[in-house]
Amino acid sequence: MADKPAWLQPHGEPWKPGVERLAFESGWIRVIEQTAIAPTGRPSPYGLVRFKNLAVAVLPIHEDGTIVLVGQHRFPLGDYSWELPEGGAPLDEDPLEGAKRELAEETGLAAAEWREVMRVQLSNSVTDERMIGFLALGLSPATAGHAADETEAIVMARVPFREALDAAMAGYLPDMLTVAMLLRGYHMAQEGALPGALARAMLG
Repeated sequence: MADKPAWLQPHGEPWKPGVERLAFESGWIRVIEQTAIAPTGRPSPYGLVRFKNLAVAVLPIHEDGTIVLVGQHRFPLGDYSWELPEGGAPLDEDPLEGAKRELAEETGLAAAEWREVMRVQLSNSVTDERMIGFLALGLSPATAGHAADETEAIVMARVPFREALDAAMAGYLPDMLTVAMLLRGYHMAQEGALPGALARAMLG
């Protein structure tokens, strides 16, 4: 990883947390009512969503430059979403193990090579959710024993990487983990961080 530029250093006073109250809890999240002092010194009540899992996303790339997307209905926005394999890893689990499980459950695939390629914060003004993204290469059918989540009705599509990237840039793949990981894959292919033949196949 490149050295951090000097301009990325924090400035000013941080937020100062105060008393918190649990407003709601489920198997995935806690919603907290929090008193706090803003960096300006002003009191500021805060609503905060704390996640019980780390988000993991996988960019599975076949040798011919195609990738695997999964399609499913998503409840919060009431729409259908095509996206990369992704899900949640308990905070006390190795994120890589969570990524391997999600890839197997959603696509039936395993990978011979794994690379952690991205760490991001998701909606960091109201949640503490974080994502770790992995590149998966050397794909093959997974061994038995990886059943999909009982609430998920998933279909798969194997599409050219560049076609998926263009669809994401056009707004047809709005899932943020998918957009971020496709852009990361494009950057790696352009910058020589992937094998030459694979990069050429991805970029078309």
